[in-house]
Amino acid sequence: MSMSPAHRRYVRRIFVSMSLYIATLFVAVSQFRHGHVEGPLAWLLALLPGLCVAGVFWALGKLLAEETDEYLRSLLVRQLLIAAAITLSVATVYGFLENFGLVRHIDAFYLTMLYFIGMGVGAAVNRVSGHSGGRC
Repeated sequence: MSMSPAHRRYVRRIFVSMSLYIATLFVAVSQFRHGHVEGPLAWLLALLPGLCVAGVFWALGKLLAEETDEYLRSLLVRQLLIAAAITLSVATVYGFLENFGLVRHIDAFYLTMLYFIGMGVGAAVNRVSGHSGGRC
């Protein structure tokens, strides 16, 4: 099945965001590892990879806004809600466990990975329930 124009734009946006993420992460890690940065430049280098990941969420929002097929949009909404529910539930439960000293601290950026895993779960739910439309 061919992709909708909105989905093609989404794929391009994701490609740009993730390419920039890889490039900025590589530069930031190498510069911090060798102690070459400090001050405002350090802040900028630390922020850039995260801003690139924020571009992924922007691309998802644009896809949701631009998709003209109501059915495909509803599947995407379901997928995003499942991802959000998983991420927020795990973060809340883990936060309480951490607060009571039962588990070690985990860096917050790992929640993004959990969200993307949750999107995969949401896509699987759409597919298993027979509502995949071939694209979500």
